[in-house]
Parts: sequence; C-alpha cells; structure tokens
Amino acid sequence: MTEATSEAFDRYEFKKKLEELRGKSGRGTELVTVYIPPDKQISDVTAQLRDEHGQASNIKSKSTRTNVQSALDSILSRLKYIQRPPPTGIAIFCGAIDVGGDKTNIDTTIIVPPEPIRSYRYHCDSTFLLDPLEEMLEDKKTYGLLVLDKREATIGILKGKTISALKHVTSTVPGKTRRGGQSAQRFSRLREIAVHDFYTRVGNHANEVFLAIPRDELLGILIGGPSPTKEEFAKGEFLHHELRRKVIDLFDVSYTDESGLYELVDAAKGALEGIELMKEKRLMERFMKLLVNDERLTAYGEDEVRKALEAGACETLIISEDLNKIRATFVCDNCGYSLEKSFKVSPGIDPGEIGKDLLCPGCNTHMKVTEVNDIVVELSQIAKERGTEVAIISTDFEEGEQLLRAFGGIAAILRYRSGF
Repeated sequence: MTEATSEAFDRYEFKKKLEELRGKSGRGTELVTVYIPPDKQISDVTAQLRDEHGQASNIKSKSTRTNVQSALDSILSRLKYIQRPPPTGIAIFCGAIDVGGDKTNIDTTIIVPPEPIRSYRYHCDSTFLLDPLEEMLEDKKTYGLLVLDKREATIGILKGKTISALKHVTSTVPGKTRRGGQSAQRFSRLREIAVHDFYTRVGNHANEVFLAIPRDELLGILIGGPSPTKEEFAKGEFLHHELRRKVIDLFDVSYTDESGLYELVDAAKGALEGIELMKEKRLMERFMKLLVNDERLTAYGEDEVRKALEAGACETLIISEDLNKIRATFVCDNCGYSLEKSFKVSPGIDPGEIGKDLLCPGCNTHMKVTEVNDIVVELSQIAKERGTEVAIISTDFEEGEQLLRAFGGIAAILRYRSGF
C-alpha cells in the first residue's frame, strides 16, 4: 500500500472501532473509559484506578459494583505491561457488555488514537465515552465558499469532504430597465447605491461566517459568480482585511444558490488539487468515464470485483467507507463442507447470529460460523498481495453516494480489458 492508501485504511479501521464501541452498552453505570495522555505516568494512572476500585465498593447495586471492580481489575492487569503511553496516548474501554438473554461479557478494547489525547479522564457510565476520539475523525481543514450575482449570494464552507450552505442573501438591486419618468443618470446612481449596499451586506455575513472559523483551520476562500460581479466584490473592501488575504481565486459559475457552491468547488479543482475530496472525485470521475467509454476496463459489485481482484486484474480497488458488510466462513460439522458468504450488517452485531439458519447443501444440517471478516479489510488485504491500489471513498459527495447506491459500494479500475 502507498502512504495515502495506508492512511485511508487506518482511518477506516479507527472509524469502525468507534462504531463498534458506540453499539455496546451496559445495564448500569458499569462501563469504564480511561483516557491516558502521552505525558501521563502509568504509575499515577494505576494509583488513581486503585483508588476508584476502593470507592466502587460503595456502589449499592451488587451487580454494578462487581462489574465496575471487574473492569478496573482488567484495566489494571493490562497496565502492568505498559511502561509508558504511546506518543499519542492510549484509550481503554472495559466493562460488562449486555449480550442479551440476561447475560453479560467483560469486554476490553484498547485504542492508540491518531492524534494526541489532551488530558487524563476516568469515566463510568452505561455507554463508553467516545467524544474525544470522535472529534479526531473530523477533518478540520476548511475552505470558505461564496457565490454571488446582483440578485443573490450564498455563503458556505467546504469542511473535509462536506459542502455546507450557511447563509443566503437576496438583493433589492433594481433590474437594468428603468421605470418611466426616471432619468438614466439618476437610475444608474440609485442602482449603484443598491449594489454597494448589497455587497456590504454580503461582506458582513461572510465576515461573520469565516471569522468564526479558527484561523489555522481556514485554508482559503473561493469566490464564484458571473463577471463582472465577482470581480467588483473582490476588489472592494467588503471582506475583513484578514479574509481578503485568504482569497485563493475567482471562478466563473452559473448558479448562485446552494447548487452554486458545488459548482464552485468543481470549478476550483486545480486550486484544491491536494485535498482528499478532489482526489476521490477525480478517481470516481475516471471510473465513470471508463464505464461509459470502455466498460471492460471496469468492474463493479462484490462478485465481479472479487473475481478480478483475485485474478490480479485490478489496478485500483474502490470501496465505500459506508459499505458495512462482512465475509463469513461456514463449516458443516457433519460432512465437513465449507463455504463463504457475505452479509450486510449493523455495528455491534453478534457473529453467532450471522447465518444461523444456513443449512449445508450436502446433508441439510445447520452450519457453524468459523471466521468473520470486515469485507473492506478482507478485500484490501487481497489487493495488497496483488499490488493493487486501494481507495476508500466517502459518501459526503455525490459520486461517493453513487458508488454506494448504484454499484453496491465496491468497484474497480482494471489493468487490462477483461470479461469479469
């Protein structure tokens, strides 16, 4: 895998771990979360958790008391093997998970986050505390977006891979045709005043939106619209002086409502070339173009892509990050027959429930699950062995949603024409 592919895969695994933890719950306040920052001494953490263990003896409910103390014992035993926290710290989630049927299982998950943990936290509740890690999933890189003509303006942001419209402003600028009785000179002057007032209002709203973004997160501002409106606005001092320095370029766009923001981002492909959204859009555009012009250089759907991948025919494997499918291996204890089957699943599903009614085609007895893998992980591993690039695509933009809806979340660009 390339470095970019590895980063996308690591992000996917991190996101999936959080989804699994989000789906787990306890019967009382007995799920323990511990966040250990990189500069925290493990000996101090151990002492604090032992103190919590002692205080847990005051919990009135016997089952909750037992489960909390069992979780703390499990965490303390894990900490014996950690001399110091990793460079980004460590998060530990442990507790008695409700698995139904009046049963619970003590479950422990340890995560080394992609970004440093800022402070030590001990938390006990019926669910795990995930907010500090979920914040790390947010792409904080932001671009300001502004599209306008003399009728209206729309202000928004591109944050990570998501375009959001935040303000819409309409004008009172009169049309170019003057009413009867008005001199051309007077009408022109009134129109200039109205245009200036409109630009001022647009600038005030844009300042309000863009200055609220932390300075280090606002990477630039894109302005779009017809000529000469966007040039008039950009040359005037309608934006705050700090924001004027952030303007990357002006772009011709046809629409000035919310759809104009999407058109602006497309028009600014060259200026935004390095961001992940543009990389993903270019890859999906390439796939779509090949699909139309030379279909045999593409594959889509799990079965078709799997055959092409295992044959080493895939140049790039394209997978939706919202695929949510697993690949399970089943074996018949009676005759030894085995098979693999894919399932659409929800986070936190019990592997024992997968295909529980599946019967052996040879002897008609129930088959047992022997192995379960996330399909994204499984296909990515096959791709790695075949020298195939892997792209994990977000659904935060139109082409990404189309990959999931129209192509089953799995597609590929092939190295050579084939009949897969």
